[in-house]
Amino acid sequence: MCELRTLVIPSAGGAPPYSRSLPRTAESAAVARRLVLVALDAWDLHQLTEDAMLVMSELVGNAVRHARGSCMRVTVTRAAHHRVRVAVIDKDRTYPYRKTVSTDSPSGRGLHLVAAVSDGWGVDLLPWGKRVWAEVAEDCSDHGAA
Repeated sequence: MCELRTLVIPSAGGAPPYSRSLPRTAESAAVARRLVLVALDAWDLHQLTEDAMLVMSELVGNAVRHARGSCMRVTVTRAAHHRVRVAVIDKDRTYPYRKTVSTDSPSGRGLHLVAAVSDGWGVDLLPWGKRVWAEVAEDCSDHGAA
């Protein structure tokens, strides 16, 4: 059973990050998007909402399809004044990568989309799993991948 409480801990920058443990199911994407919406509303960063919610959806979808375990943790952190970091933590140490996909392939574009709408993304390997993160910034005119 996943712990379904929201954890709010003050960060060094003063803005509290938002974090929630969720079941590793497709339905959790909607809850994760709502967490993004709540955080960006609290930080008055409405201009980042669409991209940050899209990135969170893709990261959750990847964890649902490819990770192990029954739970995952989603986080939204204010990385700078006009920048947020969204992340999904799961219990699989397999490093994600952008696949080469054909135009008629029905899947496999998640990290391409994350790279296209974020200011950068990456993976932090943990002793028991990994954190896949992406940053969305107001001044992201030149999107790229880490």
